[in-house]
Amino acid sequence: MSGTSFSQTTKLPPTTASFPLHFDDSFTRDLPGDLVVPTAPYDLLPADSESGEIPVPQTKFRASRQVRGALWSWAVPTQHESPKLVGVSPSGAQLLGLTSDDFWRDPLVAAAVWSGNLRLSGSHPWAHCYGGHQFGVWADQLGDGRAISLGQVNGSWEVQLKGAGRTPYSRFADGYAVRRSSVREYLAAEHMCALGVPTSRSLSLVFTDRVVEREEPELGAVVARLAPSWVRFGSFELPASRGDFSLVRKLADYVIRHHFAELAFDGSGVYIHLLQAVVERTAAMVAAWQAAGFCHGVMNTDNMSVLGLTIDYGPYAFLDAYDPDFICNHSDPAGRYAFSEQPRVALWNLVKLAGPLSRLVGQNPDEDASPETLEAVTKALNSFGAMFSSKYAELMRRRFGLASENDSDDMATVVQPLLDLLERGHTDYSFAMRALCDVPLLLARNDTVGLEQHIDALAARSDCTRVNKEWRGDMHTFFVGVYGPRLTKQGVIDESSALALGVGMRLANPRHVLRNWVAQDIIDRSDSDAASIDQALELLTTHAFDDAVPEHLKDMAERYAGPVPKWGEGLQCSCSS
Repeated sequence: MSGTSFSQTTKLPPTTASFPLHFDDSFTRDLPGDLVVPTAPYDLLPADSESGEIPVPQTKFRASRQVRGALWSWAVPTQHESPKLVGVSPSGAQLLGLTSDDFWRDPLVAAAVWSGNLRLSGSHPWAHCYGGHQFGVWADQLGDGRAISLGQVNGSWEVQLKGAGRTPYSRFADGYAVRRSSVREYLAAEHMCALGVPTSRSLSLVFTDRVVEREEPELGAVVARLAPSWVRFGSFELPASRGDFSLVRKLADYVIRHHFAELAFDGSGVYIHLLQAVVERTAAMVAAWQAAGFCHGVMNTDNMSVLGLTIDYGPYAFLDAYDPDFICNHSDPAGRYAFSEQPRVALWNLVKLAGPLSRLVGQNPDEDASPETLEAVTKALNSFGAMFSSKYAELMRRRFGLASENDSDDMATVVQPLLDLLERGHTDYSFAMRALCDVPLLLARNDTVGLEQHIDALAARSDCTRVNKEWRGDMHTFFVGVYGPRLTKQGVIDESSALALGVGMRLANPRHVLRNWVAQDIIDRSDSDAASIDQALELLTTHAFDDAVPEHLKDMAERYAGPVPKWGEGLQCSCSS
């Protein structure tokens, strides 16, 4: 970053015994690191040091450079001005054996720890090295430019601080994050978990008074996030692009040993099994996105987890109007990452991962893959379509209340016809799916008036220029002539069975969804009412599927379950955050 000056020594954050976590960092222990700083910074600090400084120039930690033959570099978080703890995820804390009270008991210390101003005892922070294809173009070395891993707690959860400052991978950026994007990621990961979507997790959110330059100056923040691993498709791509297949193999063996232990090491064929496992997990993840109406927005290969987790929440959005061509990222005018394109892009990304892994099969990675290997790789990649379709059908049947054993063509005869109607009307997807939970009982009662009122409610949540008498008639025909008979086939024949089905459907169709306008409203409120962030978190996690919510959440629940306000229609975000 131009204009940045670095000192000839590096001052390390002081160590605290708060949050007694046990770090077992197999990633840095088992895999090659950056030899520019071969020793962990805190191991260079004399025991009697009062200054906290080590004789290593800051450039080693904060200046951008090419890192070769390594999968990570030691990192030192930057000190932040006036950090303030504003959010703690109770379920995220529980993953580390903590409670939210452990944070709020001393919020000043917690803010210092989870912004990076204090170092946890036993923590030796690092940044990952990886590359990636961005918008279909190879970008070479990328890496964690503003995310710093504090360590692997109990060897199970790798804790990262996003927005913690520059690393050797920051390139032209400053290493910081703004409040806007940090609130969005903090809420999104936990909300997605509540919806049953494979995802990274959030732990805490800290606001700082740092002024961060983006399109316009904004205030900074640091979000602490969790994942079993932050290894990405691009973690394999970068060393492969440099011909370093020894490093690719070391990483693949590590990932198998720690995250795919069910795969037997049966010689080099295990790497095909690894690819197959990643294909399966990625298909399941993207199917969950499509069923939930979630658009990631920036499906670069450096944003794709080998564990099949949703990571790197940037310009994401949940659908308002059902529009398969919806683009949530205004940095994507061509629509490469449009909602309907996500399965195709996921497969494209898997092809890019398959390249490095295929070179590990056989004795000589410098040679092209054999015909037998190419056949096995092709078979693994070709399985994506069926796996995605099967999982998507399973999730949509659940949302529609359809017993899967009754009809194998439900997607074509029931699900897609309703989606087509929603697309014609640009109808609110989440509202329509939640409202569908009422339809079985209306049909069982033969409640013609109630059904017409239901269609009126759908029309009110649609584009008024798109809904007409024909649309209403087609919607009525769908409910009475398609959906109703299908429910009858599975035994939904009276009010009792219809009522029970509706209750079950409500567990698959959330009432409260983190739409873009909801996220923006929370961000706007947080400037004067930071407590609203965790109130929103409670609503979007504990009560995401509930009609009845605690008293302190009622106003928020009614507002966020309501129609999209005019100012919130078509909101897009960018990659800049």
